[in-house]
Amino acid sequence: MLSCGSQILCFYYFLDKGGNDCWIKNNTPEKFLFTEVPDGLGLFLYLEKYFTHDKTSAMNWENKTVVITGASTGIGKATKDLLRSKGCSVYNLDLEMPEDEMPGYYIQCDVRKRQQIKVAVEEVFSREKKIDMLFANAGIHLFATIEQTTDEQFDNLVATNFAGTFFTVKAVLPFMKKQQYGSIVLMGSDQTFAGKASSSIYGMTKGGIGQLAKSTAIDYASYNIRVNCICPGTIDTPLLDKAVDVYVGLTSSDKESVYKDLNKIQPLGRIGKPEEIANAVAFLLSDENSFMTGSLVSVDGGYVCQ
Repeated sequence: MLSCGSQILCFYYFLDKGGNDCWIKNNTPEKFLFTEVPDGLGLFLYLEKYFTHDKTSAMNWENKTVVITGASTGIGKATKDLLRSKGCSVYNLDLEMPEDEMPGYYIQCDVRKRQQIKVAVEEVFSREKKIDMLFANAGIHLFATIEQTTDEQFDNLVATNFAGTFFTVKAVLPFMKKQQYGSIVLMGSDQTFAGKASSSIYGMTKGGIGQLAKSTAIDYASYNIRVNCICPGTIDTPLLDKAVDVYVGLTSSDKESVYKDLNKIQPLGRIGKPEEIANAVAFLLSDENSFMTGSLVSVDGGYVCQ
C-alpha cells in the first residue's frame, strides 16, 4: 500500500504467464508491469500500464457463417442453438424445418441428393459471401446384422451417413479454399473406434467418416482448412430413442430397462446430453484449437476406453 497525499493506492503483486513481476492497482482489472523504483517518494513504484490480455487471442464468434446439416433435432439442434447464442449466422440444412427455426436460416435439403446439397451450400455462400465452418452432422441409425439388412436399407444408410457427409464436404471446400480458411467437423460415433452387435453397416459408415476426416485434413491443410471428427457415445437424442424402439420391438425388451442398461455400461454411469456434444463441436470448430486437425475426438462418457 502506498500513500500519496490524501490518496491511498493499493498494489497487488503477482507473476503473469510469462514470469514477469506484475501489479494490480486498487482492485481494477488494469495490469501494470514493474519497471524501476525511481527517486522521490522513497518506496514509490514506477509502473507501466498494459492490457490484461491480448484480446485478439480470444475466439470471436460474431458474424461467423456456419452450415450444419441435420440441425432440426438432437446434437445438430443443440450445436445450432449454442453457436447462434454466440453470435454466429447458422444455416440449418435438413429435411424438415422445426417450429422454432430462425426465419431465413433454414434450407430444405436431403443429403442423399447431391444436387440439393450443392444448391443449398451455394445459396448460403450467395447470402453471406463466405462459409467459415461446417458441421456435417446429418445421419441415421440401423440396428441389423448383415443378413438382416435389405438392399434398400444399405443404400439408404450409406447415402445418408457416408455419401451425404462426403458430398457436403465436397460442396463446401471450394469456398473455403478460395477464402484460405475453414473449419470442418464431421459426425462420427463411438463406433468409429469400436464394433457393436447388429450395427455392422452403421459402424461401417462411421468408420469411413473417421478416415474421411483424417485424409481430408491432410489434403487441405495447406489451405488453412482444418477437419476433425467428433465421436459421441450414447446420447439422449431422438435418434437414440428410435434405435431403442427398434431394439425393443425386435427383442420384446422393456424400454425402461434398456435405458437403465445403457446408463450402466457407461463408465460415467449415464448417457450423454446433446448440449455436451455441442460444446465439444464448438471447440473443434473454433480457432481456440488452431493446431488441431485430423483428430477423432471421443465424447462418450469413457465407453471406448474400456
